Amino acid sequence: MAKIEVTMPKMGESITEGTVITWYKQAGESVELDETLLEIGTDKVDTEIPSPASGVVEKLCTPEGETVPVGHVIAIIQTDAESTESASALPIQEEVGTASDEAPTHSDTPVVMPKMGESITEGTVITWHKQVGESVELDETLLEIGTDKVDTEIPSPVSGVLKQILVPEGDTVDVGTTIAVISGGSAQTTPTTAPKEPDTKVKPTAPASPPVEQMESSRRLGDGRFLSPLVRSIAQTENISPAELASIQGSGRDGRITKQDLVQYLKSTPVPAKPPTPATGKDSSERVEVIQMDRMRQLIAEHMTTSRRTSAHVTSFAEVDVTRLVQIREANKKHFFERDGVKLTYSPFFIYAAVEALREFPILNSSVEGDRIILHKDYHIGVAVALKESGLIVPVIRHAERLSVSGLAHAANDLAYRARASELLPDDLQGGTFTLTNVGSLGSLMGTPIILQPQVAILATGTITKRPVVLEHPEFGDTIGIRHMMVLSLSYDHRIIDGAMGIAFLRRYTEVIENLDPNMEL
Repeated sequence: MAKIEVTMPKMGESITEGTVITWYKQAGESVELDETLLEIGTDKVDTEIPSPASGVVEKLCTPEGETVPVGHVIAIIQTDAESTESASALPIQEEVGTASDEAPTHSDTPVVMPKMGESITEGTVITWHKQVGESVELDETLLEIGTDKVDTEIPSPVSGVLKQILVPEGDTVDVGTTIAVISGGSAQTTPTTAPKEPDTKVKPTAPASPPVEQMESSRRLGDGRFLSPLVRSIAQTENISPAELASIQGSGRDGRITKQDLVQYLKSTPVPAKPPTPATGKDSSERVEVIQMDRMRQLIAEHMTTSRRTSAHVTSFAEVDVTRLVQIREANKKHFFERDGVKLTYSPFFIYAAVEALREFPILNSSVEGDRIILHKDYHIGVAVALKESGLIVPVIRHAERLSVSGLAHAANDLAYRARASELLPDDLQGGTFTLTNVGSLGSLMGTPIILQPQVAILATGTITKRPVVLEHPEFGDTIGIRHMMVLSLSYDHRIIDGAMGIAFLRRYTEVIENLDPNMEL
């Protein structure tokens, strides 16, 4: 016989302790490998913890409700010596395991919560596409996770068998937290590593009404169903009372309410409108319809108002003659599509011109941290993509300065396609240093875009229209010609960019567009 000490796992890089909420096994009871042993909680997440081995629970060292530091022995399991070699060494979370000196086998690969953006510190497991014991191929979808910026499917980092799921659906954990373990990983694949914890801190949620505050202090409903931190947070934001929550039929384990259950409930439940305030001469029975914002719209609203509060916005405008650009595209689009299988749009030319202008005015490729200006030497250009029903998303073309117009066309087309197909990866949304938004593709003459934090500038390209323009001819003087014209709108952070600098950038951008080489390599 052998003994395994089960320790309090590390639930995130900033978590130093945990609380035992519920023991699912008692001393003297048998437990199977990966069977739920207990539920623990921190200020970030509550989750069920599987047993690291098969055997008999010899002792529970930490009673329910007690909080102990990470690494503290919370239970002892007695196992058969033969099974210990393969089972006892598996850590419950990254960097934390049993008290034995054994380490995970070389073929075990931890899967960690990925970093979904510069300001993202945590993520929520939405759906597991694989279950424990099922095989998974390299790059096959393993799970779907969500943050306040994007929901995306996460591919498996290796081929193998899903050995453990450490974070159940609906739970929110810090970036870098181990969420699963895959055994039998290919030796050619490098295990996923946890990124460093970002400095940006998540803003606290605004206080809700007293009934919901009472619910926040309780992790379970009156009928005993567990409420995850994410569900409690949504309920608090939406002002859903415990009684209302109890009426929702959950689709999770033991009837647990998941995020999807709550979102579906909010969509299907009409929000009562406040009666209009009577006014002199006004009909108090005015007919109204109240539409509840969906999750994406709420997040966009929050991000836009935050940006307005953070940056001193100024918008400057310039008019550019894009006749030569239109001619270049028309002359090459058919051959380009036949050769590359990608449509040649105006976007890669707009991105190319932005990089050229940023080279000359690098202050627009920066960010602000307190009283410091961070100049970025790489040009990671965000390209706004409108989604049909769920708002706007901004994937990033990394190292745009290294790409030709053809390369930019492929990169922009790929990101736009994957954005609309919900196939963006975490790295696609982080690290942008400057953003372009093509409001002209939607039919707008111009716009006043809001800066995407922590960047300091965003450029909007308006619709291209043909109209008569006065031209200066060296021989015939002033003449009138039909030209393709477009309005540029540059919003920039007036804390560090003055009007003269912003306008100079627009002037340089205009020069690049108007002087494109008709024989340029595409």
